[in-house]
Amino acid sequence: MEERKSELVRLLAQECGSIQDIHQLLKSLFKETIEQMLEAEMDEHLGYEKHSSMGDLSGNSRNGYNQKTLQTELGKTQIRVPRDRNGQFEPQLIGKYQTKSEGIEQQIIALYQKGMSTRDIEDHLRDIYGIDASPALISRITDQIMPRVMEWQSRPLSAIYPIVFLDGLVFKVRKESRVVNKCAYTVLGINMDGKKEILGIWLSENESASFWTTVCNELKNRGVQDILIACRDNLSGFSNAIQTVFPKTEQQLCVIHQIRNSTKYVSYKDLKPMMADLKAIYQAPSEDDALYHLEEFAEKWDKKYPQVLKSWRDNWNELSTYFKYPQEVRRLIYTTNSVEGFHRMLRKYTKTKTTYPTDDALKKSIYLSIEEISKKWSMPQRDWGMIVGQLMIFFEDRLVPKHHLA
Repeated sequence: MEERKSELVRLLAQECGSIQDIHQLLKSLFKETIEQMLEAEMDEHLGYEKHSSMGDLSGNSRNGYNQKTLQTELGKTQIRVPRDRNGQFEPQLIGKYQTKSEGIEQQIIALYQKGMSTRDIEDHLRDIYGIDASPALISRITDQIMPRVMEWQSRPLSAIYPIVFLDGLVFKVRKESRVVNKCAYTVLGINMDGKKEILGIWLSENESASFWTTVCNELKNRGVQDILIACRDNLSGFSNAIQTVFPKTEQQLCVIHQIRNSTKYVSYKDLKPMMADLKAIYQAPSEDDALYHLEEFAEKWDKKYPQVLKSWRDNWNELSTYFKYPQEVRRLIYTTNSVEGFHRMLRKYTKTKTTYPTDDALKKSIYLSIEEISKKWSMPQRDWGMIVGQLMIFFEDRLVPKHHLA
């Protein structure tokens, strides 16, 4: 396949002397691709291939072509649509009164949305229709969703989000002549109806206070007036950023991330007893009880693993936020499981795409995945009625009745 592709590129390069030549050639390939697919549909409709003797006395046959002008992303294209003698053939790819190439374009976008790579889509179209679809054509067709991506990323948001979760997922993206790791940072909100909502995705190679300040300001400019609790991993620079933009927001560090990070270098034989002692801290019924168990932990482990105790003490203010709340609220905010679950689904949709050629290619893929994943988010969070009732007690002055208005 790679050899065929290289040979094709070499031959095309010989034929093209300008950008206009390339555009015209892509347009020609697109036209030929659609026409071959229409011929395949006609074969299916008649039950036999073109020029086959099976058509003799079959009661129906090809009867020339109609001309149709399609408005595509590549410009206007004249398409020959086959017709049958009985006038019964109605192609699925291009409807009778259709003047845009939405059939093939929507099919390609749908396949891309299901997580199929460009190579997978090429193979699929070849297997089903027996034709080769240009990777450049597939990329150009999927590019038409970029305005939707930009509109989604800048859409108005609700005024209040009781809880937001923040986390990142790393992807490989080409940058000039090398491949770099870029993190897609997700802000997932729980709205006043208790339903999940992706507020936005931001790409960056590095975390910093300025990066997170930009993110928070974008949320504010899109209508977010208040966030009650922000749950996150130990994201560099985020704490200062959110204090600047949303000074009343309480912050909760993910306890599970804290455990993973602080026990990373603990020997295997000590891991199980240490985990039991940490469990006594983070599952304590109150903060006072948790601090008591933290001192017990210090007496037992500080000499051997001083970095573990130091990490817990340094982060205690933002690790202990959830202790003031009842179990239903605690269960929701003490980990970033909500956004991590979204990232697991996102990885399923994007696993076939090992490296993205551009940032826009990554944004397209993530956006289409979000459209699919969010279809299942029709129900509110478990025990949401009880949770929002508790939050209205703790944040009585900030939760107003007209919370739906942005």
